[in-house]
Amino acid sequence: MSLPQLSPQLLDQQPELLPNHGKLLALPEKIIQFGTGVLLRGLPDYFVNKANAQGIFNGRIVVVKSTSTGGTDAFSEQQNVFSHSIRGIENGRQIDETVINTSISRTLAASGDWADILECAHNSQLNIVISNTTEVGIQLVDDDIFASPPVSFPGKLTAYLFERFKAFNGAPESGMVIVPTELIVGNGPKLKAIVLEQASRHSLGEAFMDWLEQHNHFCSSLVDRIVPGKPDTETVETLSEKQGFRDDLLIVSEVYRLWAIEGGQQVRDVLSFAQADKGVVIEPNIDLFRELKLRLLNGTHTLASGLSFLHGLDTVREAMENAETAQFIADVMLKELAPAIPYDVDPAQAQEFGGQVLDRFRNPFIRHQLIDITVQYTAKMKMRNIPTLLNHYRQSEEVPALFAKGFAAFLRFMKPTVHKDNAYYGERDGQPYSIRCDSAAYFDEKWKNAASPVDLAQQVLSDVSLWDTDLTLLPGFAEAVKGYMTEPVATGTSTL
Repeated sequence: MSLPQLSPQLLDQQPELLPNHGKLLALPEKIIQFGTGVLLRGLPDYFVNKANAQGIFNGRIVVVKSTSTGGTDAFSEQQNVFSHSIRGIENGRQIDETVINTSISRTLAASGDWADILECAHNSQLNIVISNTTEVGIQLVDDDIFASPPVSFPGKLTAYLFERFKAFNGAPESGMVIVPTELIVGNGPKLKAIVLEQASRHSLGEAFMDWLEQHNHFCSSLVDRIVPGKPDTETVETLSEKQGFRDDLLIVSEVYRLWAIEGGQQVRDVLSFAQADKGVVIEPNIDLFRELKLRLLNGTHTLASGLSFLHGLDTVREAMENAETAQFIADVMLKELAPAIPYDVDPAQAQEFGGQVLDRFRNPFIRHQLIDITVQYTAKMKMRNIPTLLNHYRQSEEVPALFAKGFAAFLRFMKPTVHKDNAYYGERDGQPYSIRCDSAAYFDEKWKNAASPVDLAQQVLSDVSLWDTDLTLLPGFAEAVKGYMTEPVATGTSTL
């Protein structure tokens, strides 16, 4: 017998699945969220849903999708209700639970529903913006904020805020709390600067500029929770049987969660959902949280993903079950990255955090695909790891050999063998894999023109336009990377 699909109607028929669901589904809209990705649904939306269940925040989320294809269909069919499987270890206790999330009220496509999105700016209760548009989403581009819609996320946000300013005649209380979650250092101030620049370029007026500056809070934030992409078929089938319904929007995450947000009391008052879970931290300065997460968890992911994938492994868990890659992951994190974090961190705290990260990587329930970690691989390498590498050399001239090995694997991974339909593919064991990186064309050209893998490494390492520095000037680093470029990654899996 086929299982019913999760929806408000199913909750009506089986109220035991979610008591008080009618009340939760009737809550007013208080947040507009740019992005439908699993990270947003597994962390910010999780916190909002939890707060609603406790009667604290009592608000729902309007989600903006960048295109009119894909996820909106599933959201429409289930009327935005989805389930969230949380599995892992917390305080020595195994957790395996499912939460039905009703925090999303509507899902709108920017390309087709722009007028409806701008209408949200007229809602006085809707005073929070959340975003996750990947690391390359917060960029200043030549945009038209009067288009339907503007091209970039900052352009869309500028248009939205201008609409709100006009709707409330620039009233101070109409200002918003804007919390980007893109993994960029200082994502709040960077987004604010781009919005102000777009306002200036479009001559939106001094009054609007003053309102942006004085009455809107652009809060830096960081998110930390492993929420893999679409679960595999086996996981979906197992969880569907357990839950008693089918869910095309199902997400799976670990137990650990952290959303650190930079702000004061006014931000705390608006983001009242933070009271519902200790995983939301609102502090005047979140640099420590950011550095630990960015350099150890994300940095290790970036250095290990290509290497592990080219070893024939597909998930982080498999990498932790393989003796060679598991040793690499632990050693590069604790011996090379942790001591070189470019921030004043207590070494004991860095080691403790690193140990927690390793436990999270070992989570038997999570199937975090290595190929997903390589999305925007070059930007991630630059932002997550290059500052740590440079700081290592400020402290020592000893070559970070494991870092060099991970970097060489990155260069190998970024070797396209096929280019079709404006997409690039590498090859592992005779099978293609997708290179989803804005620098794929750059590497395609470099690999085609390089005399050898060693020559390729020399060219890329010395490219100041790519790294903002010449990495060949670091004593011994280029030589170490070149050495690994001449070695096979693993039997039958070398891409060279």
